[in-house]
Amino acid sequence: MAERSFKKEVQQLRIGAGQEFRGEGILAVTKGLLQSGVGYVAGYQGSPISHLMDVLADAQDIMEELGVHFEASASEATAAATLAASVMYPIRGAVTWKSTVGTNVASDALANLASGGVTGGALIVVGEDYGEGSSIMQERTHAFAMKSQIWLLDPRPNLESMVKAVEDGFQLSEASNTPVILQLRIRSCHVHGRFIAKDNQRPAISLAQALEQPVRDVNRIVLPPASFLHEHEKVRDRWPAAVDFIKQNRLNERFEGDVEEFGLILQGGLYNGVIRALQLLGLADSFGNSRLPLYVMNVTYPVVDDEVLAFCTGKKAVLLFEEGQPDYIEQNLHAILRKAGSATRLAGKNPLPLAGEYTTAVMRDGLQAFLEEHAPQLLPGLEFRAAGEAARQAPASAGSRPLQEQVVSFQRKVSPSVIDALGKVVPPRPAGFCTGCPERPVFSALTLAQEKLGQHHIACDIGCHLFSILPPFNLGATTMGYGLGASSAAAFNVPAAKRPISIMGDGGFWHNGLASGLGNAVFNKHDGVIIIVDNFYSAATGGQDILSSRAVNKNRSTNNPIERAVRGVGVKWVRTLDRTYDVARVQAAIEEALTTPEKGPKVIIAQSECMLNKQRRIKPLFKQAVKSGQRVVKQRFGVDPDVCTGDHACIRLSGCPSLSVKDSGDPLKEDPVAHVDNSCVGCGNCGEVSHAAVLCPSFYRADIVHNPNRWDKWTAGMRQRLIGFLQARRAAQLQRQALQEASQ
Repeated sequence: MAERSFKKEVQQLRIGAGQEFRGEGILAVTKGLLQSGVGYVAGYQGSPISHLMDVLADAQDIMEELGVHFEASASEATAAATLAASVMYPIRGAVTWKSTVGTNVASDALANLASGGVTGGALIVVGEDYGEGSSIMQERTHAFAMKSQIWLLDPRPNLESMVKAVEDGFQLSEASNTPVILQLRIRSCHVHGRFIAKDNQRPAISLAQALEQPVRDVNRIVLPPASFLHEHEKVRDRWPAAVDFIKQNRLNERFEGDVEEFGLILQGGLYNGVIRALQLLGLADSFGNSRLPLYVMNVTYPVVDDEVLAFCTGKKAVLLFEEGQPDYIEQNLHAILRKAGSATRLAGKNPLPLAGEYTTAVMRDGLQAFLEEHAPQLLPGLEFRAAGEAARQAPASAGSRPLQEQVVSFQRKVSPSVIDALGKVVPPRPAGFCTGCPERPVFSALTLAQEKLGQHHIACDIGCHLFSILPPFNLGATTMGYGLGASSAAAFNVPAAKRPISIMGDGGFWHNGLASGLGNAVFNKHDGVIIIVDNFYSAATGGQDILSSRAVNKNRSTNNPIERAVRGVGVKWVRTLDRTYDVARVQAAIEEALTTPEKGPKVIIAQSECMLNKQRRIKPLFKQAVKSGQRVVKQRFGVDPDVCTGDHACIRLSGCPSLSVKDSGDPLKEDPVAHVDNSCVGCGNCGEVSHAAVLCPSFYRADIVHNPNRWDKWTAGMRQRLIGFLQARRAAQLQRQALQEASQ
């Protein structure tokens, strides 16, 4: 079960030539693959291309009709190695994964693939993700393209350009016998638009035909002396072939403007933001027509020297928009211009930031700084700066404001003092677990265990559980990669008074953790504690099924227990907990693992279903049952304000978003009491953790009955009458006491 279903949208993939396709970027890429006659597709999910895997999974019936094989790979390395089918055979293959973290995992297979080269077109769709919203280290796919000499496409973020890039990528790969990377930023993946479709194509040669007629070319195998010859082939044959194809098919684009002395060079994926920045400075219209000439690099590697020189000829200065660091393209362009003796000045990471996401605001400011230095006459808003405040205070006209006033307003920035003041008023909101997340009680239990046994070294992993590093848990010291939690604690396999603790999720376990973590721990007799959080899905990447998922998947093998795999590699001490919300039980298991005299790796498998996926699964069933008149019960939790002491262990040791505080309503109880808001999903963790911590009795469970039967109504009526009777008697007692006190 993925976080989003594309069952309805994928039907558009069937449309033929001349019909208009409308939809999301990730769906358009899939259509581009089918139009290109792809023979097989594989990949590993992860933002921003996770939905591409979901689309492919939902479109499996359509692909099977065309003879296209699809696999959800065990890892990015598996996906990259899948492209080996295009080495000997003229079969087009495509794989996909998340950004540089995926490329890191896949790099060994990619290096071998690029060295020997391919016969069929090989396309790697990589999701690039910069900025504060990114969940990974800020590195560039461009480095891997340069390292292994794989051509890199970065198309303009509209559906027509992206679909064309898919088709061009396969053709470029075949023309140069080299794999090609198609880089898509998060905005490209989710942009909506339209394009005129083509007919889907069946693969020219099927995988079955290739198996039945095997081909072997020893010169394509990465083995000396062929591996030495491959490097010469890259620069002698493949590079010139790629450059010729790029030039002849005009993969890069030029857009002319009326200003001839200055120009902009940009990565294709930044095109929309650059045009918007130009509009904000009055240098482009609403249709994207720019006054400044543009050279759009839809292919960012290899750089075509002739095209760069032709664009820069006659220009005093050009500004390069290159997102991320190091500045590979800027260095390349400097070398091209200087070697050719060009007098054109190249600006890049000087007016623009050295690192980080190039948002529209960032590019607008960089472009403005460039023009202020080289062509101030192109900025009509500059002459209005002196009267900036007056312009802002001028009464607004009936229509839209003049362009100059818009420019002035966009130049206003929030001062650091205002930001500091806001920081003192608005509390920080670190990323955290979802409401009802079954991983939250695991870390509550770990916190309680450490309060009893002292602080331990904790090695974290990639996944939802990484939020345990942040408040309120503040656990963990390192994270080295997906499935590498146990490996990150390998060096601490030494005699000591305390054992190291490492954590990984079920997704990371099957991705890399089984061999690199558990197998390594068994082999080296690692005397540490390994906690595997099993929430039944690869939850952090979108809720896709994995080997240990409980779901029945007609296309995949699921229901393979983690415990069986753990014992299979030789772990003797294993504890499987089938309900993570039982905080006391989880705490006891952790304390036992940390104190047992038994040596070797100790593995705790903490199991409960991902609450997001559980809600996606049960909510439609719940609504359908209510609508059909069935009796269904929904559990909610609350806090009795009269009993709550204000200790707030439930919040300190849980951090659930549905937990808050409110005034007690009692003038004698100054401290606020805990409160459960309407986002509660009824997991019960708040009551469990507070009870485990301080034996808190203030939580209660309420059963909300939909479509109650006669017994429900009768018992509810009896409860109300009994409660009403007791309340009236209590009120009468208080009134008598008050009268007695008054008479005295």
